Amino acid sequence: MPRRYDSGMAATSDEARPALQIDLVRFRGALARFATGVTVVGHRADDGSPRGITVNAFSAVSLDPPLVLVAIARGARSHDLLRGKPFSVSVLKVEQEPLARHFAGEAQDVDIRWVKGVVAPRLAEPLAWLECEPWADYEGGDHTLFVGRVVDFLFGDADALGFYQSRFVPVARPVPSQPPVPYDPFELPYDAP
Repeated sequence: MPRRYDSGMAATSDEARPALQIDLVRFRGALARFATGVTVVGHRADDGSPRGITVNAFSAVSLDPPLVLVAIARGARSHDLLRGKPFSVSVLKVEQEPLARHFAGEAQDVDIRWVKGVVAPRLAEPLAWLECEPWADYEGGDHTLFVGRVVDFLFGDADALGFYQSRFVPVARPVPSQPPVPYDPFELPYDAP
């Protein structure tokens, strides 16, 4: 069972610490300083029709086995539909901002093109897509962390749609002459001196 820390600091004993009271507006502002990509998580509704939800809480978890994670608010309409079911993650291109807004609940005049997929519906022509079988889910406060095992994927090359300070922003692809970083983040020792 995971150990939970109320104070945000590592506990040194089994003694309970009082929970800190934080300003949630300021906390949200601090979190907004972490730039992320923008995805649409696709899944099937109970009637079999494709559905999607805009998600920026997406992360790689493991290379072997290939696992990714999406965090979905418990109050989201898609939340209960994802539990124990396959899903896809479509990483959006900068020009797909209207799709991101649509699946975030903002009325948009968009042409939504779904691809059936191997295990879950996904959007047509995103920057990258991953189809996932359910692996595990974990309660995380007001969200659930859905971990999926990737069963199929594809990616292209274009400018990405990002999210920073609660705004959609373009993320330019790297200049071809710029060398990649000399390390693989999945192979770092994670505890460099």
